[in-house]
Amino acid sequence: MRDEERFNLLSGYRAVWLFTLFDLPVLTKTDRRNYTRFRKALVREGFMMLQLSVYARYCASEEAAQWYRARVKAELPPKGQVRLLSVTDRQFGKMEVYFGEKTEPVEEPPHQYELF
Repeated sequence: MRDEERFNLLSGYRAVWLFTLFDLPVLTKTDRRNYTRFRKALVREGFMMLQLSVYARYCASEEAAQWYRARVKAELPPKGQVRLLSVTDRQFGKMEVYFGEKTEPVEEPPHQYELF
């Protein structure tokens, strides 16, 4: 593997975090079922909950993020609003997280390899 290829694999600018932010209705039994299905689909695809209705997934590249975008789009519920946002791993690492007045570290990328 060439040095340039190795840099691209390890660069904080190449890896991205894909955020899914959503507001879905939960007024009826059907709405709640659709909300639950969507949330479970996100978890199945490797997204982790950062806050209520805010999920994120680490992707080793923009190409991988595009693949997960398509997977999320395939699971969109019939009602509500869903937004997808990509930020670089470097930008994600600059996030500040507070619980009350206490500062917490930002989530670490998973320690695993993606095989596609």
